[in-house]
Amino acid sequence: MGTVVQESAIDLLKSEIPVEEDETLLLSGDVNTGLVLVDIVNGFCTVGAGNLAPVAPDRQISAMVDESVKLAKVFCEKKWPIYALRDSHHPDVPEPPHPPHCIAGTDESELVPALQWLENEPNVTVRCKDCIDGFLGSIEKDGSNVFVNWVKANEIKTLLVVGICTDICVLDFVCSALSARNRGFLSPLKDVIVYSPGCATFDLPVQIARNIKGALPHPQELMHHIGLYMAKGRGAKVVSHISFDTTTNEI
Repeated sequence: MGTVVQESAIDLLKSEIPVEEDETLLLSGDVNTGLVLVDIVNGFCTVGAGNLAPVAPDRQISAMVDESVKLAKVFCEKKWPIYALRDSHHPDVPEPPHPPHCIAGTDESELVPALQWLENEPNVTVRCKDCIDGFLGSIEKDGSNVFVNWVKANEIKTLLVVGICTDICVLDFVCSALSARNRGFLSPLKDVIVYSPGCATFDLPVQIARNIKGALPHPQELMHHIGLYMAKGRGAKVVSHISFDTTTNEI
């Protein structure tokens, strides 16, 4: 009965704050497009891999990984640019309110097994970040920004974003990228697009959260929806289907 009530409440909230998704995104190569993979690492996606990893197989997270792998393979086949962010923290620098996670040099901060092959692809830039926001995490000590340089070097006009968590790292990165675009720092970038099936977040039901000191309830389906809603409200486009050309199957 509780599950039915929860689902009804989520459906009601979705009807009150709907995410109107754009039509299928067609990527033909006529517009330079870059793919950003946000934190698809063991510490967030692989069962039992760490403090913030799923404790059991999670359908939404598994689907996100599968969709991201499909996209990455096509982008590599076409030699289109990919920017892969990896959450990677120094053990002595906490990130409250979260417990220690994705410590640099551990398996937690590595890309999931299905994506580790990207480390050797010439069109892929891998960036280890030590904060939630991958835009800020791309800033070097000299003030330069690896992500900004990547956009400019590849003359990217469309940014396609996938990863985890929809409402945390993905959202923060998207918002920063949009703000930088609006200020003219990311020329020639025009569109930031979030692919909804390629994003996921974690699930922490209220009945479990109340038994964890300092934890906030985090219903997965609702927070995923809110993350997409907030991204669209900041100026991102949200799509649920992607096709590359007439000879490539739709994703």
